Amino acid sequence: MPQTLSASDMVTPGSLSPPTTEPTDGEQARQPLLDGAPSSASLETLIQHLVPTADYYPEKAYIFTFLLSSRLFIEPRELLARVCHLCIEQQQLDQPVLDKARVRKFGPKLLQLLAEWTETFPRDFQEESTIGHLKDVVGRIAPCDEAYRKRMHQLLQALHQKLAALRQGPEGLVSADKPISYRTKPPASIHRELLGVCSDPYTLAQQLTHVELERLRYIGPEEFVQAFVNKDPLASTKPCFSDKTSNLEAYVKWFNRLCYLVATEICMPAKKKQRAQVIEFFIDVARECFNIGNFNSLMAIISGMNMSPVSRLKKTWAKVKTAKFFILEHQMDPTGNFCNYRTALRGAAHRSLTAHSSREKIVIPFFSLLIKDIYFLNEGCANRLPNGHVNFEKFLELAKQVGEFITWKQVECPFEQDPSITHYLSTAPIFSEDGLYLASYESESPENQTEKERWKSLRSSILGKT
Repeated sequence: MPQTLSASDMVTPGSLSPPTTEPTDGEQARQPLLDGAPSSASLETLIQHLVPTADYYPEKAYIFTFLLSSRLFIEPRELLARVCHLCIEQQQLDQPVLDKARVRKFGPKLLQLLAEWTETFPRDFQEESTIGHLKDVVGRIAPCDEAYRKRMHQLLQALHQKLAALRQGPEGLVSADKPISYRTKPPASIHRELLGVCSDPYTLAQQLTHVELERLRYIGPEEFVQAFVNKDPLASTKPCFSDKTSNLEAYVKWFNRLCYLVATEICMPAKKKQRAQVIEFFIDVARECFNIGNFNSLMAIISGMNMSPVSRLKKTWAKVKTAKFFILEHQMDPTGNFCNYRTALRGAAHRSLTAHSSREKIVIPFFSLLIKDIYFLNEGCANRLPNGHVNFEKFLELAKQVGEFITWKQVECPFEQDPSITHYLSTAPIFSEDGLYLASYESESPENQTEKERWKSLRSSILGKT
């Protein structure tokens, strides 16, 4: 059924040793999970591990993990301000005379950190104050090497381009997501059917993959944290998540739209032979999605065919060769916490790692289950330990799941886009749930008292509006 969001290696490895800080009691009681990073520590200690020096640069995995999870405890702009302050203080960049030899060792590391931050979490830099922090700290090291100022200009240019691209979507992609409830089935002269736009299952599976990857690229890794974050009891700042999950929510809406589009296309034809043909077409599309590694479209198609207005069409299903459908249902069976699907996903992920072509790199997970996994990881482990330390071990696991997804969503779609098909997928009118039931009852009459009463109620509701 359609889903809802409610409630529910990694450049430069760490080099040498991290800057020496005095850990608070218990911080080093457990083995570090990354080079120099304890499994739990105070927020101050973790911030210190993020700050490069002339002789130290944090592991890339640590940078991603901490920048992803730190927003649970401190707003990104405040974190950036503290990192810049520590850099200025430790490297004595506020002095009238700089140690040029040391700054020349430190400068490239600082610019590398800022480049990774702006590339992975560009939305952290939407406020002008954050850009001010970047310009200030780099401006202090620029006298030692003018190349730093040039590199900073390139970094800011890339950041502005990325932010501009992100602002373009996905609003335009979800403009037609609101269901349209027909009072009756529209005349064939008005309604366009998907089979009239694309009759080849493999082509449609490719175009669905196009739409999926296009929508996925707008989702920032931080949205997975902000979707389930509660205000940290030890933080002095306001919650930093308010309206920052719109792209993630829009992607879930796309899943729901595809479910309803499948059900609409099946319920629309007047003759059961045509309806059976549409069902068999979608079964073939779903199989091709599975082969491609597009599990999100696969599950949406299966969910659409399992919606009650479709599943009740017994005379239609009697004309369908259902063997392939049952195989696909088995692959996406929720039994055992989606054990079969998780096995298939691991296979696709392995294929992606060893891929010899861009087509083999495609992995589009069943998104609502990914959200559910992250939700339960968040709910099952505390953000802080009883002594107030940040539970960094939890956030390493979170970063592992989110990081894998980020790798998958960055894959370039190898299939040539057909605008007429992708436009139809995104804009074709779809029935609301009531509209689907009406179309279903018009196709095959109600069989029991419950269905008869529902049909009567729906028809009365429609006549009352005319």
